[in-house]
Amino acid sequence: MRTLAILPVKRFGLAKQRLAERLSPAQREALAQAMVTDVLGALVISRRLDEVLVITNEPSVVSIAQPLGATIAPDHRDAGQSAAAAIGVEYAKRNGFERVLMVPGDCPALDRDELDALLDEHTDSPSVVIVPDRHGAGTNALLLAPPDVIAPSFGPESFERHRELADAAGVTSAVARPATLLIDIDTPADLAALLAGPRQRAPRTRAAYTAATPAR
Repeated sequence: MRTLAILPVKRFGLAKQRLAERLSPAQREALAQAMVTDVLGALVISRRLDEVLVITNEPSVVSIAQPLGATIAPDHRDAGQSAAAAIGVEYAKRNGFERVLMVPGDCPALDRDELDALLDEHTDSPSVVIVPDRHGAGTNALLLAPPDVIAPSFGPESFERHRELADAAGVTSAVARPATLLIDIDTPADLAALLAGPRQRAPRTRAAYTAATPAR
């Protein structure tokens, strides 16, 4: 199945406000950029993705994504993850993709082999596959076949909302839990969970956080 990865990226200066007590604005911006780079690094080497589309209003993303072979689409409205994902869905429909994988830019531990296994396991259409966050409340990835089988609705409690949207569309939803997609970085506790994992995961994110919080 021709598969498009959709990666919405908000402006780095607006990212990770819940880390403000620990990191300065410049440090949060550097961390957000490192996380996106780690996520892109896994996506572009996937054997099952045909294209990676980055949707953003952040100018510096171009210099990160284009050398890696990703496509850039502007997010002129800058209206959040769901609106950006919808731009990606329209791109997928125009370009003949049979399914889309929506992933956020703050799951830097993402592993290529786990990603490919997810795409190999779920090949039905129509289908909705939801990857929850580690708390089981949010959505860290959404695999949709066809791309517009439901409208993405990210945000608080989106896991149940996506299941309800699938039910309303008459499509059975599946739940997948690839370990490296379960941790998204929003809080100091999330960072601690990431740092407790294998050292080879999220190398740029680890380096950015280490630079921001040198050992005393």
